[in-house]
Amino acid sequence: MTVGNGSGKKVVAPMEVSVEAGNARDAAFLDDDGRPRRSGTFWTASAHIITAVIGSGVLSLAWAIAQLGWVAGPAVMLLFAAVIYYTSTLLAECYRTGDPATGKRNYTYMDAVRSNLGGGRVIFCGIIQYANLVGVAIGYTIASSISMRAIRRADCFHANGHADPCKSSSNPYMILFGLVQIVFSQIPDFDQIWWLSIVAAVMSFTYSGIGLSLGIAQTISNGAIKGSLTGISVGVGITSMQKVWRSLQAFGDIAFAYSFSNILIEIQDTIRAPPPSEAKVMKNATRLSVSTTTVFYMLCGCMGYAAFGDEAPDNLLTGFGFYEPFWLLDIANVAIVVHLVGAYQVFCQPIFAFVERWARSTWPDSVFIAREFRVGPFALSVFRLTWRSAFVCFTTVFAMLLPFFGNVVGLLGAVSFWPLTVYFPVEMYIKQRAVPRGSTQWLCLKMLSFGCLIVSIAAAAGSIADVIEALKVYKPFSG
Repeated sequence: MTVGNGSGKKVVAPMEVSVEAGNARDAAFLDDDGRPRRSGTFWTASAHIITAVIGSGVLSLAWAIAQLGWVAGPAVMLLFAAVIYYTSTLLAECYRTGDPATGKRNYTYMDAVRSNLGGGRVIFCGIIQYANLVGVAIGYTIASSISMRAIRRADCFHANGHADPCKSSSNPYMILFGLVQIVFSQIPDFDQIWWLSIVAAVMSFTYSGIGLSLGIAQTISNGAIKGSLTGISVGVGITSMQKVWRSLQAFGDIAFAYSFSNILIEIQDTIRAPPPSEAKVMKNATRLSVSTTTVFYMLCGCMGYAAFGDEAPDNLLTGFGFYEPFWLLDIANVAIVVHLVGAYQVFCQPIFAFVERWARSTWPDSVFIAREFRVGPFALSVFRLTWRSAFVCFTTVFAMLLPFFGNVVGLLGAVSFWPLTVYFPVEMYIKQRAVPRGSTQWLCLKMLSFGCLIVSIAAAAGSIADVIEALKVYKPFSG
């Protein structure tokens, strides 16, 4: 956005300038908002989405299907794939306000809500979005340490036999992951981590493919397809109440496994200027990514359930549903760790950008915030180095303090799923397109929103029960 300065010239408004725009003087290298020209494409946007969506949670889908059975499990997966794709196309329309090719850009999810809805909903959106992103960062730190520890355990089991407990602490692995993230966190903005997202996306296909292959091999070895139409049965070790809580948790896990709305606008802001419009590119990238994700989810989840039935572990590669070949498990877990390095950045870059925009607008004359210096090919900022390193240290220490935080991340996902994935996209679409109140379209959109609200509440109830169970045996830094 540009504003007059009284002398007939135009300058870029402070809140609209990225930290990289300082040296970009030539208009040929600037977009219509005065920021450095974006270079993202359909492929880089797809890589960002796949990196965000196909997390290591794909390996827990066999457990989720085990709770629901052969009928409800795949049906719920297909249902939420359709819901996420549809609501994501609604949200993609909100990147620009007004004309889809030349309208004012909304750089973040909060900006889109501010432009379309305004009021207290902007603050509500910000709290939910950034709390969820911080929670994901902590959860990924824990998940990476679990995979690194699984590598050591797989080698230990191979050497000493399955009777050896092969116990070890996850804290050193969390610290190692944190040190790596401090380095990668110095990448200035979302647009410049495209290569990391591509590497992470390849890694996600790698470990998903290994998990799928092992599931097929185990099914063939069993000589039969395990599982039942209704899922895990009430009986020895499973009460009827546990069946209910587990089913609710599984329902939520599948719904959240597709969710990437909390960073959709930020991904869209990396796409090069029209034509075609950013919304069109983002819709195509979303279609490819959700379709690809659904195929992998169905294959991995169903084959894992077919291999283990009701005894499906909550993670096919770290829960030791498989012990051999140990070297293949090691490769898969290395792929998970590399993927999580990239995924951490995809989810944290919006946090970094938000804080740095706020700092620049609050202290526009601060040398500490604005100054950059070059180290070889890299442009480093003292402020960026200080605050981003502090953020990574916080998420690392918090992960070590609460090693069961993965359960809390499930709760955060339940709480944020409805507002970020469904409610705000639906409400902004209704406002933008002036959908008549009481019309068939209006009623269908409201029913969709209400149905997903029920899913969020039910999944939150299941997650709360999970957190309460974890608190009963909680010990700080006991990972």
